[in-house]
Amino acid sequence: MGLLTGLCTFLYHLPQIYKWLLKPYYITSFLLTISFVVVRKTPGLCEHLVTQREDGNSCDFDWRELEILMFLSAIVMMKNRRAITVEQHIGNLLMFTKVANCILFFRMDIRFGILYLALCLAFVMTCQPPLYMGPEYIKYFSDKTIDEELQQDSRVTWLVEFYANWSSDCQSFAPIFANLSLNYNCAGLRFGKIDIGRYEEISKRYRVSTSPLAKQLPSVLLFQGGREIMRRPMVDSKGRAVSWTMNENIIREFNLNELFQKSKKLNKSRGSKEEEQNGSQPQEGGEELPPDTNNTEQPKESKKDQ
Repeated sequence: MGLLTGLCTFLYHLPQIYKWLLKPYYITSFLLTISFVVVRKTPGLCEHLVTQREDGNSCDFDWRELEILMFLSAIVMMKNRRAITVEQHIGNLLMFTKVANCILFFRMDIRFGILYLALCLAFVMTCQPPLYMGPEYIKYFSDKTIDEELQQDSRVTWLVEFYANWSSDCQSFAPIFANLSLNYNCAGLRFGKIDIGRYEEISKRYRVSTSPLAKQLPSVLLFQGGREIMRRPMVDSKGRAVSWTMNENIIREFNLNELFQKSKKLNKSRGSKEEEQNGSQPQEGGEELPPDTNNTEQPKESKKDQ
């Protein structure tokens, strides 16, 4: 049953996976992933490779290589249990397969191992995973605009993600946060992001560590009136993040449904008071804040501008 569910999920996301594989990052990563199988199975090349098979067939996997591949499968399955998105599943598979390939190549021939390790290092330094560019309603802050935006209107609640482009966890969380912004954004509940990998001062000011050992990326903070109300993940006394899965649990942790309903009711009540004071007719969709505050129809700052 689990296998059937996984197959159905793969087929459902096949068009999206196909688009990913067309990107240079995934094409290169895929080639590095299958490189050992290609070398071991290529006629004319595999005959000259070292093997520990009793029959001397160097074009087939020996017992130690099969053990390594089986151990790789177990690691990927365990790691993907906490994966949230399809990108994470594929990323875990590609990453751990490259690690296994490095071990297999060094075991086969140290020259192959050194060459493969050099290719992997060059890949890491020159290729970056593609950023999420799907639909969203998120305001991107800079070090000069974040304080002004958070304190501009005390009636607006901000949910802000502190992230870094180099973090794989942040890249995996990007589509989830974007989906939350599409579902819950309104005049009284706004969504923002800031790349603290670029703004070290903001990282220190809001006490969000960019160290991989701290495991605080991404961090989501809730602000009301420019004041921090809560954050996830929480940080212990040693400055390390308390283990917490950054997924749709954020809806429950931050009470987004309740915040969204309160924001709508607040805007309706203010709209009614303004209509009584001005003696004007009700306007369609009277859930907007006054014109001098944030408007849900204002264009967002794009990722390309950042």
